[in-house]
Amino acid sequence: MAHPALDTIACPDCDLPQTIPPLPPGGSARCARCHETIARNPSDPIQRPLALTVAAAIVYLIANTMPLMGLSAVGREATTTILGGAQQMWLEGSEITAVAVAFCAVVAPGGYILFVLSVLLAVRKPPAPPWVGDLLRFAAFMQPWSMNEVMLLGILVALIKISQLAEVVPGVGIFSVGILVVLLAAIAATFDRHMVWTHVEWADGTLPAADPYTRLGARIPA
Repeated sequence: MAHPALDTIACPDCDLPQTIPPLPPGGSARCARCHETIARNPSDPIQRPLALTVAAAIVYLIANTMPLMGLSAVGREATTTILGGAQQMWLEGSEITAVAVAFCAVVAPGGYILFVLSVLLAVRKPPAPPWVGDLLRFAAFMQPWSMNEVMLLGILVALIKISQLAEVVPGVGIFSVGILVVLLAAIAATFDRHMVWTHVEWADGTLPAADPYTRLGARIPA
């Protein structure tokens, strides 16, 4: 028995139930009471975030393998990577800080990119297998812990202070981290979890209803 498509949704902010007519490509819907965006119908819900995620994966590898910066003082030179900095913190006795840096700057962004990439590849040919839902939940868990922008801000502050004591040469890694921050923000803006769920096979083995997403929202063109 096919599952009926949902024609009513509750606003996540004010809980107002409302019926949503079909949305045009690129259109969005806002709550009639609080004006919060409650539904979107992206014009390119798969290919655009997929391209951004592939680019983010490449930049992520560069950011974590190339030096962030080089320091030169009294004839001595040194370079470091993100993991190298976390390792040095561990050796100096700041184990908790080292683990936090490694998780928020390396593990969480890498996991988020990997899960989103796997989800987008799986939903290209619907129906996607049920395990895609688990990957989507893992991605949602990793996203808040991905704090490359915080690390980048800390690096810039450190560069300003260190520049008074030594010659600082920005490395490829720091530029890659900056690009990665932009790409992660772009992925978050274009990746639509609701669209993914409409492509995932139901737990009882039945197929998702045809385009239920297009019935979400009181239409307001984007």
